[in-house]
Amino acid sequence: MRPATTLELLATPAEVSGVRRALSAYGAEVQLCASELVTNVVQHLGEGVPVTVRVWCDDGGRTRLEVTDPDPRALPVLRASVGADEESGRGLALLDALASRWGVAHGPGGKTVWCELEAGPGDGAVPVASVGGPGRTATAGRDPR
Repeated sequence: MRPATTLELLATPAEVSGVRRALSAYGAEVQLCASELVTNVVQHLGEGVPVTVRVWCDDGGRTRLEVTDPDPRALPVLRASVGADEESGRGLALLDALASRWGVAHGPGGKTVWCELEAGPGDGAVPVASVGGPGRTATAGRDPR
């Protein structure tokens, strides 16, 4: 197994495509979720905000994605519906549909929006070492357990 993938960047629209490229080995679903979460940072906190993206697979094949930014107050909100003419607002709905669970954890450096995706046959997930996020507590999102 190899170590988790960690990307440290300044959130800009140009960096979103770089994140997708860097995570291509994890498959399209992880790429989509990561790009949506980094795009949310750009849209809601502004360009140039420092972001850390972490991805790893646990021993059961589940992939965990975390996107950390420094603002603990700007929490993601899953909208009930988005009009056909609206240009944005579907990112968390996509994440919610793809992830088995997701949420927000607060830590000393801000907040982390995380999601977990189940491994499927031929999904392209790359097994990596499992790591944890000590000192964080879940505060929002979908967790069926």
